[in-house]
Amino acid sequence: MYSCILMDLDGTLTDPGEGITNSIMYSLEKLGIIEKDRSRLYRFIGPPLMEELRAVYHLSEQEGLDALAYYREYFSVTGLFENEVYEGIPEVLGKIRDAGKKLIVATSKPEIYTKRILEHFDLEKYFDYVAGSTMDSSRVQKSDVIAYAMNNTGFSPEEALMVGDRKNDIEGAAANGIRSVGVLYGYGSYEELSKAGADYYAKTPEEILYFI
Repeated sequence: MYSCILMDLDGTLTDPGEGITNSIMYSLEKLGIIEKDRSRLYRFIGPPLMEELRAVYHLSEQEGLDALAYYREYFSVTGLFENEVYEGIPEVLGKIRDAGKKLIVATSKPEIYTKRILEHFDLEKYFDYVAGSTMDSSRVQKSDVIAYAMNNTGFSPEEALMVGDRKNDIEGAAANGIRSVGVLYGYGSYEELSKAGADYYAKTPEEILYFI
């Protein structure tokens, strides 16, 4: 049994597809890149954004920094609320809390945006702690975010379980000695999650409860 449950945000608690892809399209257009196929942009949901943008669009370091700044222009005002909570998530979070578990958000999204999103969707009341990335990208890898959460809340790897939809969630948990649940209703595939080494899988939010 696990007494501390770490939850990813994008693709696990909420579906941010519209807001993130709109923000990326805005950012790319500012750089003179027109991307009309929204489905190509779903790959950016979850992993550290600037790294993925640079790799896919062959951006220089400065172009990557500019892309991130443009992204935030749109996302910080509009994109973060073009989002919706997955059906069943509030009930699942309530049951985890009722079972006496500690709940922590662990996300590569900047902490300042994460807290605004949780508050907007009335989810902040379920969580004991929120760990996210920094705006200066000094803490952006999921392994670093989880280590930060661990250092600030004092849970041990043995008592914790990470729940997320992308390989960086699974690999970040493993780097800290933590078991993981790969959720299949988000933006990562079974192939991606199994290759990353997920310990368990959940097809729906409700199935997360099987493992806690």
